[in-house]
Amino acid sequence: MYTLRPSGVNSRLSLSLGLIKWTLSLIRSSLYNLMKATRNKSVLPMRLRRSISKLGADVAVARRKRSLTIGMMAERIGVHKNTYMKIEKGDPSVAFGIYAMALFVLGLSEALTALADPGRDDTGLLLDADHLPKRVRASKEPRPL
Repeated sequence: MYTLRPSGVNSRLSLSLGLIKWTLSLIRSSLYNLMKATRNKSVLPMRLRRSISKLGADVAVARRKRSLTIGMMAERIGVHKNTYMKIEKGDPSVAFGIYAMALFVLGLSEALTALADPGRDDTGLLLDADHLPKRVRASKEPRPL
């Protein structure tokens, strides 16, 4: 139920609410700008950022060797020119699938199959060797094959 208050209370209340809304809006926009400025940059280790930048530079060299324009690459990948430019700059915010498609268009996609190949994982192979039993005993009852 609505109760009547003196006009001074309503005006002070609306002024306070307006100030609160304005403050929250300011905080929200500041946080958004901060997140936008630091997106994916401070999270990635420097070594990984350098690797992604090198991948982008290598894609740019491969494109130029094949006499392809940025527009042609973007069209073949199915992305906007600006997104493709981010690939060549090594921007980590570009989806992995888009990097993979760029490699495919350039005829370099076979390199992706060897990225995490268990046969080439030296650390994984050492860990497997650590888990091997020291000796194997025959079971009392033969098991079916």
